[in-house]
Amino acid sequence: MSDAERDGLPLPDYDHLPIGGLESRIRSLGAREVEDLLAYERTHADRVPATEVLTARLDQLRSGADPSGGDPGAVRPEQGRGRTGSPVSPATSPQPFSPPPHGTPDQWGKPKGDRT
Repeated sequence: MSDAERDGLPLPDYDHLPIGGLESRIRSLGAREVEDLLAYERTHADRVPATEVLTARLDQLRSGADPSGGDPGAVRPEQGRGRTGSPVSPATSPQPFSPPPHGTPDQWGKPKGDRT
């Protein structure tokens, strides 16, 4: 399949889509689009998990299931927009409440007592 044909697939960057994201992304596709992806998969990577997911969805559609809403070109979690969460820095880190039992370079550990 040429680049132009690959660009015509119903899911952008299908070749780089992980199996975990495939099942939810094909929910918005019709039977013809799923058939196109299945044919492409079988002639290229032929990944068993991918063909199983596509075949199962195609069977559902042929049995009367309707495509659900969604955008097959939407931002995918696997293409995250960068780092998330709170930044960690010395300014946001809590102050230690006591030194470890072995001490620190500026504060020696305390002896356990007389062990004679």
